[in-house]
Amino acid sequence: MHAETSPVKPKPCLQRAAELFMVVALAGMVVAVFVNVVLRYVFNTSIVSYEEISRLLFVWLVAVGSIVAAYECSHLGFDMVTSRVSPPVRRALFWLTQLLVVACMLLLLWGSWAQVQAGLSSYSTVMGYPLALGAAATLVLAVGMLVVALRDMRRGPHDPARDGSILEVE
Repeated sequence: MHAETSPVKPKPCLQRAAELFMVVALAGMVVAVFVNVVLRYVFNTSIVSYEEISRLLFVWLVAVGSIVAAYECSHLGFDMVTSRVSPPVRRALFWLTQLLVVACMLLLLWGSWAQVQAGLSSYSTVMGYPLALGAAATLVLAVGMLVVALRDMRRGPHDPARDGSILEVE
């Protein structure tokens, strides 16, 4: 008998684009930091703009990576409480946490938009790019996480023990 395997579902185009962006951002950070380290220790100099580039790439990498992790349901979970309560309470806690996530993302969206507006007239000290570019990462993060939270709310609560999304460790 052959064990049936479900076909691997292809990743959505937007997710593949986000993952490609993360690869490029991480590679850019590695190159920028490595070049600066070599320049500092070998030639006693550095390229100052590389520090700003790596910082900006890191902010965007974290924002996009958080959205991808939320989309894949691969964030760290803490189920010490929910694993010990009855299914109706677990469902109520699911809805409560989703509403709290939506509320937090709306606050983040509001605050990020204000930072983007403020950053349009402020510029980085070395490269001179608008600081709104860095603040826009949290704006994108808020929108992405809001979309994921609304998707999860549309799907409703699930039983992690049954669907295999939780790894049991004894």
